[in-house]
Amino acid sequence: MQREEIARYIDHTLLKPTATKADITKLCEEAKEYHFASVCVNPTWVPFCARLLEGADVKVCTVIGFPLGATTTAIKVKETEDAIQNGATEVDMVINIGALKSGEYALVKEDIAAVVQAAKGKALTKVIIETGALTDEEKVLACQFSKEAGADFVKTSTGFGYGGATIEDVKLMRNTVGSEMGVKASGGVRTCADAQGMITAGATRIGASAGIAIVKGQ
Repeated sequence: MQREEIARYIDHTLLKPTATKADITKLCEEAKEYHFASVCVNPTWVPFCARLLEGADVKVCTVIGFPLGATTTAIKVKETEDAIQNGATEVDMVINIGALKSGEYALVKEDIAAVVQAAKGKALTKVIIETGALTDEEKVLACQFSKEAGADFVKTSTGFGYGGATIEDVKLMRNTVGSEMGVKASGGVRTCADAQGMITAGATRIGASAGIAIVKGQ
């Protein structure tokens, strides 16, 4: 796969709380130059990115319940609605990890479904399952719940604290959701070889802060 093709898989990501307006401006300029799929930023930057990327072939992606997934469903729904109103067309939500690990599956399902419903027809929904915190059985359940809820993607990781994407996890997620859902590999994808490995394993989107290095083969 050509590096230019890989660029269209990448959500050019900057989620550090210390990111400045200058950093976000640079992120958007790079995304336009390299034709990345989206910029992925914290909700506070969504209106600014939407203005900078108006008319460009780059989407505005943001995160919901990030990075812990431990906010209430009502807050996640409100955050989703606010982000879409501000110009986001993709939302990456974090599941309620503690509820999943407690066996409170109805709560996990309702949490995902509420965000999917809030975004329906307005934004793609990606569900971050935080693979590094889960057993394989829990990963499969999280993927199944996301698929049942009508989410567009499942995503490996937040990149905050539990390790990142692995080839094995991407394969497991792809096998679980089948061919009709997207799989986003996020966290620790830093080189062109990393990205190609994830795509070969079944990823249809890559979340990376190293998007420039990936497409330049550095």
